[in-house]
Amino acid sequence: MMKRAVVTGIGVVAPSGLTTEDHWRSTLAGERHVSELDGRLVGQVPGFAAEGSVDPRLIIQTDRWTWMSLAATRQALDDAKYDPAAHDPYATSVVLASGSGGNEFGQREIQALWSKGRRAVTAYQSIAWFYAASVGQTSILHGTKGPNQVLVSEGAGGLDSLGAARRVIRRGTPAVIAGGTEAPLSPYALVCQSTSERLSTTGYRPFDADADGHVPGEGGAVLIVEDAAAAAERGAQQIYGEIAGYAATHDAYHPERPAPDCAQLVRAMRKALADADVTPDDVGFVVADGAATPALDALEAQAIREVFGRPVPVTAPQGYVGRLCSGGGALTVATALLALRDGIVPAVGNLARPGHDLDLVREPRQLAADVVLVNARGFGGFNSSIVLKRYREEGLRDAG
Repeated sequence: MMKRAVVTGIGVVAPSGLTTEDHWRSTLAGERHVSELDGRLVGQVPGFAAEGSVDPRLIIQTDRWTWMSLAATRQALDDAKYDPAAHDPYATSVVLASGSGGNEFGQREIQALWSKGRRAVTAYQSIAWFYAASVGQTSILHGTKGPNQVLVSEGAGGLDSLGAARRVIRRGTPAVIAGGTEAPLSPYALVCQSTSERLSTTGYRPFDADADGHVPGEGGAVLIVEDAAAAAERGAQQIYGEIAGYAATHDAYHPERPAPDCAQLVRAMRKALADADVTPDDVGFVVADGAATPALDALEAQAIREVFGRPVPVTAPQGYVGRLCSGGGALTVATALLALRDGIVPAVGNLARPGHDLDLVREPRQLAADVVLVNARGFGGFNSSIVLKRYREEGLRDAG
């Protein structure tokens, strides 16, 4: 029988909170976590410091993005009560996403090069900026030797990491540390993002009639994904849900401009539903990508209508915290799993005037759903969809 991938632990470091439950409480309360940084609106993680969360020896070697990843991983492992050291080293993998690597570290080293010369650049620059830095440091820290991967697909990366984690589990590795974080708020990183012409000057408002782009943010989430049978055997105390279906497509249209139609997003959603062996009618709600540009929101709204053919509830709570690049997809999945757990769908973040023909969730809505579909898109044409199912105890016993 095909191995089933379930989520047993969640760790969050985000503008909405430094723990999973703080994030969930803030999201349901509709709290906005966007502030001004050097004249730009951004979603910053307040109160986060590497000290106390990260070994001092690692702090000097790594970037803020990796600090957040290590902190979220520690939370997720504690939440799952999973200790990689208690298992065979090859029983645990690390599969994380990164959209831009170590921005803050790189900024500091570039400034040192300009102002003091090449001898002022540390040897750690060669590893701290690299997309796979968080994967490597996590693997070294926890002594894992299972297959390691980094997914680089911008905003779709968080979902892609979970899809890859499921593949790793199906190939025989019992547990995977998956998800993603991002810290793209250094001056250079913000300049790079501004070239997309998708940054808002007024606020991140997915599906709003006045939406004018997104607000960049930092943080994300890390999840512990396990083979259901292995989780049962070790006595896992909680299952947030099952990664039941996943698909990814690419528009293959233009490196910057969005495709003129939603064909590939529709294809990703339909393939994910088919992979999960569910129909559109089985889905209780959709957590949308919510890019918050008029063109991209219109395309996603059209895709949702085309796939579902009915007014399915749609939310995009990321409007409260900003668009976290690869960390955003991972955080969105964490939020969707919490919504399944508690039977409540959070509202679309920062929505004032709905501008699309969708059943947009404007206030937290009680909804005991069993299936949720999550979308994420990455700059350049990436489309990913993932289907999460509510975990039922008899299913885990059957899988064991």
